Amino acid sequence: MIRMTKQTDYAIVLMSQIAESGGARHTASALAADTLLPQPMVSKILKLLAKAGLLESHRGAKGGYTLAQAPRDVTVAGIIAALEGPISITECTSDVPHECSYEASCRVRGNWRRINDAVRKALESITLDDIVLSTPKGPAHSTQLIGLG
Repeated sequence: MIRMTKQTDYAIVLMSQIAESGGARHTASALAADTLLPQPMVSKILKLLAKAGLLESHRGAKGGYTLAQAPRDVTVAGIIAALEGPISITECTSDVPHECSYEASCRVRGNWRRINDAVRKALESITLDDIVLSTPKGPAHSTQLIGLG
């Protein structure tokens, strides 16, 4: 089964919540309360997203997090890559040469590359705008946000 981590799923939920607010600043505790996610995990994810350049961190009494780019410019693929690294379904589809010891004799490598490219392109085609526009209002539930549930 191909599955992304809970942390990545939560990152998409958090980014969607921030995007929905139209540029307002959000604290980790407020986002945790709004999304019903554990606050320590929210804090960790926000730091990773800021480090990847998807969020801006603002310090001080009125601090918090805001999107670093317009929601139409942030893709699901970008969020996944920020938390998990490049999208690669198998070792032979990564950008690291010779990561797989069977690479030279593999008969299905080309097909895995095609599959990986299709998955990556699909994830690159979905933006935060798309998610926000298709999400029912109310507490954020991760699998419902991106159509997995």
